Amino acid sequence: MARSSVAIIGGGIMGGDIATSFAIAGWDAHVMSPSAKTRDALPGRVQKGLERLGGDAALASSVHAHAKLADLPWAGVELVIEAVTEDLALKHRVFAELEALARPDIPLATNTSGFQVTEVGKHLKTRERVCGAHYFMPAHLVPLVEVVCAEFTDPKVAARVETIMKQAGKVPVMVKKDIPGFLANRMQHALLREAMWLLDNGIATPEGIDAAVRYGFGFRFIACGPLMQKEMSGWDTNFYAGSTIYPSLSNASAPPKLLKDMVERGAIGMKTKQGMWSWSDDAIAREKSRYETALQAGFQILQSEKKPG
Repeated sequence: MARSSVAIIGGGIMGGDIATSFAIAGWDAHVMSPSAKTRDALPGRVQKGLERLGGDAALASSVHAHAKLADLPWAGVELVIEAVTEDLALKHRVFAELEALARPDIPLATNTSGFQVTEVGKHLKTRERVCGAHYFMPAHLVPLVEVVCAEFTDPKVAARVETIMKQAGKVPVMVKKDIPGFLANRMQHALLREAMWLLDNGIATPEGIDAAVRYGFGFRFIACGPLMQKEMSGWDTNFYAGSTIYPSLSNASAPPKLLKDMVERGAIGMKTKQGMWSWSDDAIAREKSRYETALQAGFQILQSEKKPG
């Protein structure tokens, strides 16, 4: 049987990890990046990702790097995922090329998180085949992929992408309307808005806020989502508690001054070695390793649910 093939446009952190997730699922992944440095780094990134997933390192040979879009084996590609820099003009140029190169029956998906899918694909003549395929970092470990329907997306195209994601071992969630932030990021930003308000008002320290999530309600989320959890605890309790809490929750319509000041002085986290914490190269390496190890353990728990018995 011929192997299924996916084209991934952009070979950076997201593109490389997306390619890894397809490789371990038995697909050929053709990654296009104009950067020789990115192409050279791709095999090592894929091999490292495969090790994290407990896969065969030989699977790295199913990931192929290309310098130009025209070089990809378009006749056999079943899905295109764009994962270039969050630059709308660049995405427009890329999708114009993709429309000319990919077979007209092939879905064209964007991994954008900063733009609405409708904006990315609105200039295409075949825009009905454009949808979102929004992964979360690290894309090879986090199971979720949001399949986002633009205003013009053919439902059959979205359903096909959803099926492909299942075949590739991911957990796709259909987002039926193209709203800012889609689904998961909206909920994440609602949490962050309240966390920043608590910090800004001196209610708790950064360490305390993170601990409250990790060892409190967040601890339960590996087992079930917030709606199922309230099915267990009772919606009446949630209603009465919410009646007291909702009026005092932050409803800020913009990020807080605390965050604005951090960004303006370049205190944006590990990228600049200063955020809410100070970072050294060794500390960054240790924390990222701990983080990925914990994600891997969580991944194994969720994978066990798929096994019979």
